[in-house]
Amino acid sequence: MAASQLQNPLKTPSSQLSIKKHKPCFLKPRRLTVSAAHPHLNGQKLRVAVIGGGPAGSSAAEALASGGIETFLFERSPSTAKPCGGAIPLCMVDEFSIPHHLIDRHVTKMKIISPSNLTVDFGSKSLRAHESIPMLRREVLDAFLRNRAESAGAQLIPSLVTHLEIPSSSLSPYIIHHTVNNSRKTLAVDVIVGADGANSKVAKFIKAGNYTCAIAFQERIRLPDEKMEYYQNLAEMYVGNDVSPDFYAWVFPKCDHVAVGTGTVCGKQDIKMYQQGIKQRVKNKIKGGKVIKVEAHPIPEHPRPVRVRGRVALVGDAAGYVTKCSGEGIYFAAKSGRMCGEGIVRASESGEWMISEDDLKREYLMEWDKKYVSTFRFLDLLQRVFYGSNEAREALVEICGSEYVQRMTFDSYLYKKLAKGDRWEDLKMVFATFGSLMRCKIVGRDMAAFNLQLFP
Repeated sequence: MAASQLQNPLKTPSSQLSIKKHKPCFLKPRRLTVSAAHPHLNGQKLRVAVIGGGPAGSSAAEALASGGIETFLFERSPSTAKPCGGAIPLCMVDEFSIPHHLIDRHVTKMKIISPSNLTVDFGSKSLRAHESIPMLRREVLDAFLRNRAESAGAQLIPSLVTHLEIPSSSLSPYIIHHTVNNSRKTLAVDVIVGADGANSKVAKFIKAGNYTCAIAFQERIRLPDEKMEYYQNLAEMYVGNDVSPDFYAWVFPKCDHVAVGTGTVCGKQDIKMYQQGIKQRVKNKIKGGKVIKVEAHPIPEHPRPVRVRGRVALVGDAAGYVTKCSGEGIYFAAKSGRMCGEGIVRASESGEWMISEDDLKREYLMEWDKKYVSTFRFLDLLQRVFYGSNEAREALVEICGSEYVQRMTFDSYLYKKLAKGDRWEDLKMVFATFGSLMRCKIVGRDMAAFNLQLFP
């Protein structure tokens, strides 16, 4: 299909956008007693400000507003979006009711290319007939999710938050200082959800601690039709010291162009050199292309030390919810925002009662950690084992040639659950991994930790 034939969701009239409302999961809160620390609001509704209008913030705002909370959604630049590869897991389409016309491409083939240019086709045989990896543009997704939050009743405030006044008591409001068209304003709220990205101001105001950040850099390149046809349903991942010392580089298809980029933690000062490295690796495939946009953005490498303090909760990149190894963040951003919003609704009984730090930890943070902490730890381990040297990357690509490895990977990625495999196949996979690393002279304590993770 030629790029010109694809529909552009940004030019679709809002009246034609199908905004399907999510049915929130508002279970009865686990409140045992009602005390002075949780006063009834006497006819008023709990007021919650969500700062940041990406997938995390918009999903939180939608859940809050749908649950009866008076919700304010702050977004400083509604017309822009975070630079992002744009891949989402298949389960997100149904779980978050993403309209299919927002999806640019359905990737059914992937290639993983090693430092020596060993290439493995990933998915051509292991993906089921109905499965694919949806690819979209963040500016399209973000605008849709914000519109849906507004439709649910959230008030969108296009404004830059400049300062937060932290209350001196558990019942006093937070005061948000913000600017609208160079005019300074304030807003008093009971609860704040920080969804303002890796450089979160909310996190700084509540002293949530620092974390290590990677940097992602990508160029959007419009290709001639015949070259774009090659990437119609194909994504490529490249590994090697020439493209990143500790991550991977990518070519991801969009509606009428490709995103070519890379990321790194330890080599941030050399990010442009690594970008030239990936462009050199794919030079024949993108020859004749025109760069239409250059983007860079920090990406958190691990959760913050503090994600809830007082009546403030962090979600998405602000909380550090980006996975190692894959660098995935869109789904976990939206999921954490929704879980936080629904947790606030439960704890406040649809906005009737004031909530506390303990409520946020119980209804949001504990639920999040119980559901996803093992996934984050496992992917962190994989990155340490396989991304540390070119020899280990060669072993990674070799292992990815296994259809069983591919099937387990897709089951985990597409459906956001650590896949439960066959014990015998798992054992064979461990020995194959060990053999690959032996051949690459990379056996050590990281490998031992990898085996313990598979067989606790």
